[in-house]
Amino acid sequence: MRISPLRRLATMAAALGLTSLGLLGAGAAPAQAAISDCPSGYFCAWKSDNGTGTMFKTSTDKATLGTWDNTFRSVVNHTNKYACLYDEPNHDQAGGASVWDPDPAGTEWGYSHGTVSSVRLVLTSRECDYRPYPRWYSTPTPQAAGFGDLNGDRRADVLVRDKAGRLWFLPGDGTGKLVGSSGWNVFNGLVRHGDFSGDGREDVIARETATGKLWLYPGTGTGTLGARKLIGNGGWNAMSRLVGYGDLSDDGRTDLLAVEKSTGKLWLYPGTGSGTPGARKLIGNGGWNAVNAMVGAGDMNGDGRPDLIAREPSTGKLWLYPGRTGSLGARVLVGSGGWNVMADFLGLGDVTGDGHGDLATTTHSDFVGDGCRGVGCQLGYQGRGDGTLDPGQVVSDDWHHLNGVF
Repeated sequence: MRISPLRRLATMAAALGLTSLGLLGAGAAPAQAAISDCPSGYFCAWKSDNGTGTMFKTSTDKATLGTWDNTFRSVVNHTNKYACLYDEPNHDQAGGASVWDPDPAGTEWGYSHGTVSSVRLVLTSRECDYRPYPRWYSTPTPQAAGFGDLNGDRRADVLVRDKAGRLWFLPGDGTGKLVGSSGWNVFNGLVRHGDFSGDGREDVIARETATGKLWLYPGTGTGTLGARKLIGNGGWNAMSRLVGYGDLSDDGRTDLLAVEKSTGKLWLYPGTGSGTPGARKLIGNGGWNAVNAMVGAGDMNGDGRPDLIAREPSTGKLWLYPGRTGSLGARVLVGSGGWNVMADFLGLGDVTGDGHGDLATTTHSDFVGDGCRGVGCQLGYQGRGDGTLDPGQVVSDDWHHLNGVF
C-alpha cells in the first residue's frame, strides 16, 4: 500500500494529545473538528496541511477536479472503499497513484502531496492500478475436455474471487465478467472439475466456513452460475482439503476427493449425477496431511484417466498420482523441487490447444523468474502427454491481491 507515513503519525499524535503542542504544524489543534466534518461515505480533502479550511468532498469518482486540481494537502477517506488518488486527470496511471485504505470511522487522516488530479473509489486496492480481475489466455482445444470449461467454447477458463467477495469469470481471451456480485468470502473451499449435477454443464462446489455446509452452484453453460443447492448439511469443515477430481470411479460421473484433518486420510465421494455426493470410500489410509496443494488435473499421462497433482511442502516436490478405477496409482515425481514458491495450482485440462493436459500456477513473494518476480506472477506448464511438464513460462504478472482462483 502506498500510504503517506504522516497519516499514521497524525492519528497517533491525536491519540496522545500532541496536536495542542503544535508538533504537526501551526493550527493543528482544531484539526480534529475539521476532520470530523467529513461525512460518512465521503472522501474529503483540504488545501491546508492540517485539515482546516474549505473542504472538498465526494462520494463518487471524479475524472477532473476543477479548481481543486493539484491542491490536496490533507485527506481523509471516510468510506468503506479504497480511494485512488491519481496525479493525472481521467484516472490516468501514467503519473502514478496513491491508495488510501477504507476508514469507515473517519478518524485517520494524513498528508497528500498536492499533485492529485482525479479520484476513484473502488472495492479492492488492485483496482487503483489494474482491472479487478487478472488476464487469462487459453487456446481452443481439439475437443471438449469435460471440465475446465464453464461456457462450452472449448477454452480452459478460470474463476477468480477478489478480496471484496466478488466472483469473476475469465473465459480465456483476456477479458472477464462478473458472475457473483458479493458474498463469496463466506466460503473456505471452492472447487470445480466437471459436471456434478448431470446436466452436461460444469458446476462449482463451495464449502461454507461458518457452518461446514456444502453447496452446489450449477453451471448455466454461459460462465454464470444458477441458484445454489444444499448437498451437505454440515461437517465438511472436518476436511482440510476438497478437490474436484473428475471421474475417478469410472461410472461417467464427476467425483469429489477430500482429506480428513484429524487422520490425514483421503476419501472419495462418488458423484451421483444429482449433485449430492454418494457414500464415501477410503482411498488413502493416511499421510495426506503432508500435502498442502492438490488439484485434479485431467489426463496428464495419456492413459485416458484423470490424474491428481499434489505438492509436498517439506521438499517442495510435485507428484502425479495416476488415476485408476476408484483409486489412485503409485505416485510419480514430476517436479524435483522449488514448487513451494507457488501459491495456487490450476488444473484446467488443455490450456495450449495441443491435446495434452497442462498446469497453471500463481506465485508467492519468494518467486524469481524471467519477466516477473514476487507475488502475482502467473506461469504456464505445458504438458507433454506422458505425465511430465515443460519448464514454466511466465504468462502474466497481475495475479496479485486476489482471494482465490480455481
